[in-house]
Amino acid sequence: MTAPLLPEPYITDDTVVFGLLALCLGFVFYTSSAKGGFWKKYYSIIPGVLMCYLLPGVLTSTGLIAPEWETLNEAGEVVKHESKVYYAASRYLLPAALVLMTLSIDLKAIANLGSKALILFLTGTAGIIIGGPIAILIVSIFSPETVGGNDFDAIWRGLSTIAGSWIGGSANQAAMLEVFQYNPKNYTSMVLIDVVVANIWMAILLLGVGKSKRIDKWLKSDTSAIERLKITVSEFSEKITRVPTIRDYVMMLFFAFTAMGISHFFGGHISTYLKTNVAAVADPTSFLSFIGSAFFWMVVIATIIGTLLSFTKAKNYEGAGASKIGGLFIYILVATIGMKMDLTRIAENPGLIAVGLVWISIHALLLILVAKLIRAPYFFLAVGSQANVGGAASAPVVAAEFHPSLTSVGVLLAVFGYVVGTGGALLCAYLMEIASTV
Repeated sequence: MTAPLLPEPYITDDTVVFGLLALCLGFVFYTSSAKGGFWKKYYSIIPGVLMCYLLPGVLTSTGLIAPEWETLNEAGEVVKHESKVYYAASRYLLPAALVLMTLSIDLKAIANLGSKALILFLTGTAGIIIGGPIAILIVSIFSPETVGGNDFDAIWRGLSTIAGSWIGGSANQAAMLEVFQYNPKNYTSMVLIDVVVANIWMAILLLGVGKSKRIDKWLKSDTSAIERLKITVSEFSEKITRVPTIRDYVMMLFFAFTAMGISHFFGGHISTYLKTNVAAVADPTSFLSFIGSAFFWMVVIATIIGTLLSFTKAKNYEGAGASKIGGLFIYILVATIGMKMDLTRIAENPGLIAVGLVWISIHALLLILVAKLIRAPYFFLAVGSQANVGGAASAPVVAAEFHPSLTSVGVLLAVFGYVVGTGGALLCAYLMEIASTV
C-alpha cells in the first residue's frame, strides 16, 4: 500500500503566495495598532508576532497554500514540488536582517549582561539532549509501539532529526537524517512533530513576554543589566535619529545585500573547501560536521560583517531605521515559517506528538529550574531556549519582543546553537537508542 500524495494546494504560484503572506502581516500590524476595542483586548492576550505565524498556518491548513506537495507525472511517478518562498526568505532576507540588526551592536554592553545568558542557553541544550531519551521512556510505558520500530524504521532514528533541528537548526537536522538513515517515507511525521511542537513552545514563550515582569518577580531575578543595555541603545538611537532619505535607504540596502552576497559567496566556498579537504568535516558523524554547512557560514559571516560595521560610522544608520528594516525582513521570514504549519495534522499521529510535547516539557522545566536557582531573567530563559529550538530565524524575533535593542543577543546566542548542534544531537540520538532498547 503506497502512502497518499501530499495534496496540491489551490495556489501554487509563489508570487501569489508571497502576496498572501504580506496580506497576513499587514492585517496583523494594522489591527494590532488599534487604540481600543476588541483588537486591543485581543492583542493584550495573543502577541502580534504569534499571529504572524498562525495566519499563514491557517492558509496552509485550509489547502489554499502549501510548503510542499506531490503530483503524478504521465509515467505514474511521484513528482515532488516545493514552494521557494521560505528558501528565499531564509537565504536572502535572513543574512540581510542579521547585518542590519547587528549594525548598532554594543558588544561591551552585551558582555556586561554576564554569564547567565550563556548558562541558560547551555541548559536549554542539555534539556533537549536528555529530554529525548526520557520522553521515549515515559511514552513507552503507555504506548510502546509508538516509540518502537526496527532497523531503519526505528523511531529513535527519526527523533534524531528533531534533536538536530532543536539544537543546531535545519543543517544539523539534515545531517542527522543522513547519519542515521531513517526511512524517508516516514520522515514527514518527524517534520510534523518538529514544526507543531516547536511552534506551540514558541507561542508559550511569546505569551510569557507580556507577563515577564511577574515572571521575573517569581524568579527573583536581577534585570538591571538588561535595563542598562536597553537604555544605552535607546539613548544612542535617540541621539542619531533622523528622517531617512533615499540615500539612507540605498546605503542600508547596500550594507545588507552586499553582505548577503559576500556571506553566500564565501560561505559556499568555505563549506566546499572544508568538506573536500578535512575528513572530519565531511564525516556527518563527526562533531565538526556542522562547519561543513554553507548555511552555518552564511549566518556567521553575516553576523561578523554586521559586528565589524558597528565599529564604523555605518553604526549611525541605526538612526535612519536600520534595525527596523531588519525587523521587517525577519517578519517576512516568520510568515514563511508559519506557512509550514498545517494545523489539521496536529492529531494525525497523537503518539508521536505526545513524545514531542514531553520532550519540550523537559527542556522547559530544566530551564525554569536553573533560571530559578541562578535568579536569571525570563529574557535569558526565552532567548536561550529559542536559540536552541528556533535558531537564527526565531531567537532574534523573541529577543525583539522584549525590546528591539536586545535583538543582537538573540543573534549571538543562535550562532552558539550551530556550534553545539551536531555533537549535542549525536549524543541525544545515542541516548535515545539506548532508551528504545530498555
